[in-house]
Amino acid sequence: MNSNTFRMPVAALFATGAVALLCAPPASATGQPGGGEGKASAVVLRAALDVGLLNKTVHVPLKATLNEVSAPADAAKTALAVTLDGVEGGQPVSVLRADVATSKATADKNRAEAEANLAKARVHVPGLPLLSLIEVEKVTSKAVCEAGEKPVASSNLLGKVTVLGKKVTLSAGGPTKIEVPKVGLVSLELSAAETTSTTAAATALRLKVSVNPLDLNVAQVEGEVVLAEARCESPAAPAPSPSAPPGVKPQTGTSGAPGGSGTEANLAETGGGSLTPYVTGGALILLGFGAAALVVTRRGRAS
Repeated sequence: MNSNTFRMPVAALFATGAVALLCAPPASATGQPGGGEGKASAVVLRAALDVGLLNKTVHVPLKATLNEVSAPADAAKTALAVTLDGVEGGQPVSVLRADVATSKATADKNRAEAEANLAKARVHVPGLPLLSLIEVEKVTSKAVCEAGEKPVASSNLLGKVTVLGKKVTLSAGGPTKIEVPKVGLVSLELSAAETTSTTAAATALRLKVSVNPLDLNVAQVEGEVVLAEARCESPAAPAPSPSAPPGVKPQTGTSGAPGGSGTEANLAETGGGSLTPYVTGGALILLGFGAAALVVTRRGRAS
């Protein structure tokens, strides 16, 4: 009698498992990966200078940026000046002053764009408090990257340019070098724009600086100054939907369609997959075990 008592739950368990297998829905993958957002950045001024001091054996690296912004999120800045402290005898150095200095960057899943504008600007370096490294009337840079389109970059320089007190004419054919005795050498590159299949970059002016002012405890200043820079990266295109392999026709499963099989229609409507025969077979086996267990249980009770 004790053995019969333990067989009843086993039979019920097999039957329950079979029902669960028959009712289990087919697994399916949902959702398609979407495209990522683009990227954009802009800066009005970026300076990376190395300053050597007369009474010290060390070189002081100076880095400065003005109105540097980046996206995906929309961003914009409009500061008009940037100042460094502790170089010219402890006095602040006004690296850049301008009447207009703006930068803007925006990016989303469809488009990324960056823009920098500078007008009536004067750039100074340590050791030259009264002489501007460069003066410009107006410079602009813009970069646009749209999903599925070729990126575009452009920069413009309008009006006159003065370097170390000298009025200069810049050429797009290569760098322009300006040398001033007892002051230094400046090399300028005009309106550089570069694009690839997914990126764009534009720089209105790039200056390579090497000056020896020999004043205010400054022996030498070397480095690079960039004016009006814009960059962008195209958003990633959404992944295409997978297409059916050649020769495979989708099941329509229209109820009551002439010439169609009722079993095939139900299969299409309920979403049956390639695992359905295995699941059904397993369920039938479990039902068989359950039935056998019930028969054994009843015989035991009868005896």
